[in-house]
Amino acid sequence: MILLDTMRAIGSVTMKEFLHVWRDRRILVLILVLPPLLTLIFGHAFGVTDLKDIPALIVDQDQSDGSRELKKALSASPVFHWKTPPKADQTNPNLLKEDVQAALVIPHGWGEGLVNGSPIPLKMIVDGTDVSTAYQIEGILREILGAFQRGAQHELFKQLPQGALEAAFPLNVQRQFASVMTPWNANFEVRYNPKLRFIEFVTPGILGLIMQLMTVTLMACTITRERESGTLSQLLITSLHRGEIVAGKVLPYLCISLFLISSAGMVARFYFDVPFIQPLMLGVLNFLFLACSLGLGLLISAFCTTQAQAIQFSVFFLLPVFPLSGAFASLDQLPPGIRMISEAFPLTHYCRAFRLINLRNAQFSYIEGDLLFLLAGALLTCAGAAYLLSRAEE
Repeated sequence: MILLDTMRAIGSVTMKEFLHVWRDRRILVLILVLPPLLTLIFGHAFGVTDLKDIPALIVDQDQSDGSRELKKALSASPVFHWKTPPKADQTNPNLLKEDVQAALVIPHGWGEGLVNGSPIPLKMIVDGTDVSTAYQIEGILREILGAFQRGAQHELFKQLPQGALEAAFPLNVQRQFASVMTPWNANFEVRYNPKLRFIEFVTPGILGLIMQLMTVTLMACTITRERESGTLSQLLITSLHRGEIVAGKVLPYLCISLFLISSAGMVARFYFDVPFIQPLMLGVLNFLFLACSLGLGLLISAFCTTQAQAIQFSVFFLLPVFPLSGAFASLDQLPPGIRMISEAFPLTHYCRAFRLINLRNAQFSYIEGDLLFLLAGALLTCAGAAYLLSRAEE
């Protein structure tokens, strides 16, 4: 009988919250449209990591056969879109003025240096505004130049008279020479994400960030809205227990959040072709993460007196979550002190556990610590909100 009365009490508060959402059509539109739309936008923003058609400048001061062969090899790469300046004597091209991200200068006498054994260094200029892109551009340029040099080595080796090496060098030197002339390879194996798709790494960050942004901000306004409208005092003088009020307010938004994360996950699965393995374990993880986020929003709502304050507190909480949760970049290189701070965010544990499950096919023992953190966070935040409500009643 007591359990039935408790369920009825929670149900009445739950129905009241559903009506609040249903009557506010602007919030209803955001709930239905925003998660899949943001997943689509973020997925396109973070899913493509291969460089292509980078505007680059090539200045050929040499105009030799060797420089023309080099330009031919460079033009074969789809990474760069090469431009030629009107003046071929530029030694220090202006990247901003030329509207390019890189420039390669072939100096005078470069081709002759390859023939006479005194090669002249090329000059590479890269725009370092975007650090990650600059490193990739430099690496790709060096890779193209290395391939060009290896091709020149093989052509030179073919031009040697037959038996020249045998006559000039002993057998052991011949073998070493052959090893040096042959490209050294390594058997490269990629596990857990064999296609090296960044979208599969960043998917938990996209889903988690969207869900936490919406759940915390929506939940943060529930009690403050009641307080501003004057209905909170009426709710507190009813026979409802504080725990029933908290449960009744969390439950509808939990159901809505589960629908939201399902719609965002469908975009990731069917549009970006991100596979989801171990769906049961992922479901448990998402449920605990949403419960923790909703509890946090409810705690903020119980602590603040106005909706403006609640939104401000939510923003101050969510700001450090962006760079410190590991949503879009690994936390391994952060200083130990900063990494300890990052462990306080639910999104950090969500992203780590999600990747362990979905990329590494990890078993429960690998993620139990993260699940316990989210469970404890949900219980503590809801208990804290109930305590603040009891204080507000006094």
